[in-house]
Amino acid sequence: MEFTTWRGSVGVIKPTLRLGGTEEFLRLLPEGIGVLPIYLNVDRGTTEQFKSVLPHYEQAARQLAGAGVDLIHPEGAPPFMVHGFQGEQEIVDAWQSELNVPIVTSSMSALSACRALGMTNIIGASYFRGEINDLFARYFEEAGIRVAEMAGMDVEFNRAQWLDSREVYAFVRALFLKHQNIDGIYLLGSGWHVLDIIDLLEQDLEVPVVHPIASRIWTIQRHLHVREKIQGHGTLLRELPRPATS
Repeated sequence: MEFTTWRGSVGVIKPTLRLGGTEEFLRLLPEGIGVLPIYLNVDRGTTEQFKSVLPHYEQAARQLAGAGVDLIHPEGAPPFMVHGFQGEQEIVDAWQSELNVPIVTSSMSALSACRALGMTNIIGASYFRGEINDLFARYFEEAGIRVAEMAGMDVEFNRAQWLDSREVYAFVRALFLKHQNIDGIYLLGSGWHVLDIIDLLEQDLEVPVVHPIASRIWTIQRHLHVREKIQGHGTLLRELPRPATS
């Protein structure tokens, strides 16, 4: 146990039973950081389901704290974003007070990454349809980052993992070109496999891109006092900027 976690450990709570996201995460994670995952089964991707799944996250967090991990990272931004920026903070504060383990959600990680990269006026893209995207945008707005538009691709929630990353690139590019003075892009969700287009988007559109897996790796390194730069997946991992001070 000590040998495999000589740089620390993280417990992750995976919201869905999808293949791919865990593999991408583990390939990028620096050697010596132990990972203990717990899987939930969010399968509809609706606002109602996201709100109802919170007790399952709490139970999983207790299990991970009992296992002695150094950091707990509940994945899946939507189950926390639907409670709003302040609501999420209150939830996490209560859990941390009880469990005495640092907890950082995916949405908290993405927000911190946006701030570290100097983003103030962003566009966001997701694989969710309809008004739920307005809740995602509101989360960032409440946290002080303007969202020119948060748009979802027209895909079934359980089919997001089959999207071609070039299709996502085209969607994001078109969204970006609709707006003026955008200084950052946020790609919501680990369900689609788009790590290969982060560098390309940054190169072509000349703004930084925040993706959940990249921000997850950055957050875990920061909390475990690891600093291992990673090439090929955007500015955040290539430069490892310090978190912005509020």
